[in-house]
Amino acid sequence: MRGRLITLEGIDGAGKSTLAEALHAQLARERPVELLREPGGVPLSERIRELVKDPGLRCDPRAEALLYAAARAQLVDERLRPWLEAGTWVLLDRFVDSSLVYQGAGRGLGIEEIAELNDFATGSITPDRTLLLRLDPLTARARQQSRLIAPDRLEQEEHAFFDTIATAYDELAAADPQRFRVLDADDTRENVLMLAKMALADLDSSQQ
Repeated sequence: MRGRLITLEGIDGAGKSTLAEALHAQLARERPVELLREPGGVPLSERIRELVKDPGLRCDPRAEALLYAAARAQLVDERLRPWLEAGTWVLLDRFVDSSLVYQGAGRGLGIEEIAELNDFATGSITPDRTLLLRLDPLTARARQQSRLIAPDRLEQEEHAFFDTIATAYDELAAADPQRFRVLDADDTRENVLMLAKMALADLDSSQQ
């Protein structure tokens, strides 16, 4: 039986990584489940992560989109596809939707163009469920600043960039309500985790 691919999406500072770790701990009590992040997860993709995150490097928007797609292709080949075929559930912190909104909408490269590029990169793998953590960009920026960690190249973008990202995420979720579940990232961590688990409940029955 094929595993399930669950992706977590949202603007920087929405709490995706925190939720991913908590959700992984919960699901691991019930079934084989792995946690991955993007870009990264395998050596080549981690090298690419260093490049795209480096605030000291200028990166053309097209080059940026291609680098993310390349990191994604390697992750799919080495980890994601084999685990899913083995029946393992996979929690993935960011996936194709991130490129659709960050490069497609935010960089102005076009949603359809970036979707086509990533369809090639992933071999048309589609998440079974996407948890979108919705948070006001100003609140997200305040959270990032409170971490006292130097912002990476993307995190240094202007506020208008993240407004565009947030709007694009909402549009993706509205266009595919069967796959997306939208969670209020401004809620308590406990409530967000509870709602995330509820949002996955039907995935078990769909495997029968």
